[in-house]
Amino acid sequence: MSEVDMDPVLCGDPRKVLEAAGRKAGVPTAEATLIRDGANVLYQLNDEVVARVGPSGSERVAARQVRASHWLFQAGIPVVRALAAIDQPTVVGDRPVTWWVRLPEHRHATPAELGEVLARLHALDVPESPSFPIVDPFGGILDSIEGGTALAEKDRVWLRDLAERLSNEYTALASLGLPKCVIHGDAWQGNVVVPTDGGAPVLLDLDHIGVGPREWDLVSLAVDYTDFDRISEPDYQAFVRTYGGYDMTTWPGYRTLATARELRWTAFVLGKANTGQKAAEEARHRVACLRGEINRPWSWSAF
Repeated sequence: MSEVDMDPVLCGDPRKVLEAAGRKAGVPTAEATLIRDGANVLYQLNDEVVARVGPSGSERVAARQVRASHWLFQAGIPVVRALAAIDQPTVVGDRPVTWWVRLPEHRHATPAELGEVLARLHALDVPESPSFPIVDPFGGILDSIEGGTALAEKDRVWLRDLAERLSNEYTALASLGLPKCVIHGDAWQGNVVVPTDGGAPVLLDLDHIGVGPREWDLVSLAVDYTDFDRISEPDYQAFVRTYGGYDMTTWPGYRTLATARELRWTAFVLGKANTGQKAAEEARHRVACLRGEINRPWSWSAF
């Protein structure tokens, strides 16, 4: 690795990281245009290729995304495709860059389409190779709470206690032999898209793919229905039907996983709250909801 690749200034500029990665991988990046600047920074290189610049220290996650893409495609799951002709990820300093086949114009999946994709995914046998990590619904939550200085200390103490209680409840559920399968880990309608010109729904954003209970994939849409009133009764029933008839809201552990998912969404905004007033206000609103100070259905702003 060259001294330029290790330059911390270069590694802090995603465009410079992209250019250096392009030189290493032999991919032209001069005409790259920004698609999205978030935890991962996406660039469109041409009509066929999209580059994804990951955050510092995420090489293992990026490598897992690429392995998952290849494996899911071989297993017959329509999925966003990592370029096969490049040894991926391309690492610049401590930032990984991955290269993907650009998707056609598309829309978010309907609940029914999401249920169908998840049913196919969960039916796959857990592979020995590639190996996927065990999904931890509580991974990183305490770090977000501890760093969330936008909250009063009493609220952070309450969140820590909530996380501990939910983690203990989840451990008790798992000890009863909760079956595990390959799960997406962040399954919502925006992570499954449908080409507008026709074609099968495509699975996206493989950052959190791993092995865990199917309920962790099903709970996001379920809480949209039970706690936020974001989807209608017919749409939720269509989701249940295409998944195979299993309604996880009737499962005894539903409230544990539902609150765990909502706690993760709260922790995500809390991570942004130290530098943004709107995020700080939203974090406090979400905590008030979790504490029962605001009645359901809740309304949470997207971040």
